[in-house]
Amino acid sequence: MSETTGASYASAGVDIEAGDRAVELMKEWVKKTQRPEVAGLGGLGGFAGLFDASALKRFERPLLASATDGVGTKVDIARQMGVYDTIGHDLVAMVMDDIVVCGAEPLFMTDYICVGKVHPERVAAIVKGIAEGCVLAGCSLVGGETAEHPGLLGPDDFDVAGAGTGAVEADRLLGADRIRKGDAVIAMAASGLHSNGYSLVRHVVFDRAGWTLDRQVEEFGRTLGEELLEPTKIYSLDCLALTRTTDVHAFSHITGGGLAANLARVVPDGLHAVVDRGTWTPGAIFDVVGKAGQVERLELEKTLNMGVGMIAVVPEESADAALTTLADRGLDAWVAGEITERGEHTTGAALIGDYAK
Repeated sequence: MSETTGASYASAGVDIEAGDRAVELMKEWVKKTQRPEVAGLGGLGGFAGLFDASALKRFERPLLASATDGVGTKVDIARQMGVYDTIGHDLVAMVMDDIVVCGAEPLFMTDYICVGKVHPERVAAIVKGIAEGCVLAGCSLVGGETAEHPGLLGPDDFDVAGAGTGAVEADRLLGADRIRKGDAVIAMAASGLHSNGYSLVRHVVFDRAGWTLDRQVEEFGRTLGEELLEPTKIYSLDCLALTRTTDVHAFSHITGGGLAANLARVVPDGLHAVVDRGTWTPGAIFDVVGKAGQVERLELEKTLNMGVGMIAVVPEESADAALTTLADRGLDAWVAGEITERGEHTTGAALIGDYAK
């Protein structure tokens, strides 16, 4: 009579040892993100991340800003490409660029990585990307969770999410109440699709066009996969620099919903943001997706960023100074429109004209 082997966590598909190895591999990357408020406070592996809140004493009346997000179905592109060290940039951008919109300085972030099977090197590569993104955003990665979900996710499947916290002086809080008629609308260039609209893009290029990720696309000068995996631009430090040199009234992070819908979120009642499409040329990816899927322009504009990743609204007389600050930081930006009184339009923002060729 054969012996019966008892059930174990490992036999259920969860490898604790692999998880421990992943933590060891990611420690060096997490350490690179440490701000002074985090150094020496426990380190990676504790039950909670720590941040020295006495740093907030430099504020008269600190307001904490928080945000949480993921990167959507872009993770499937990373999985198919076998590239795991850029998706973290996308995660940090989606979280911290939301926080900076109100003028808040990013302070710290935590992540959540869910996998079908822990491959330590893959998890460490994902965290490496998150850590690099945190450095670009000026915040610390103070902790996170890696969860193994066998049976729910395939062995190579994964998803990522994160939450962040920032702080802003109460009387420096940015938003709709600061915006005035005549303000300039400054657009900051996107690095590509960023991390929104991938369900539409994947449907177009895979299901309708029948393309593969290794397809060389002349308009991109690289493969489809490389274009789709281009990391999201992180604007946090650029925006903070702008607040130090210019009287910024508001920011708008252009994510799901497109430029008009996201800009409308910071336009007050009685005013209207008018953006002239003729002031920029969207990147090739937007034209390719539109043509490959016969996607109408309105559908593209309400789904994708169309080449603009962040908007700053500043007084008209401050526009030149704002552009100089951004140019000095190596960021392509331009005056794309203005704030007017509400006219015939029924929404808070609208795009006019045709895109520059």
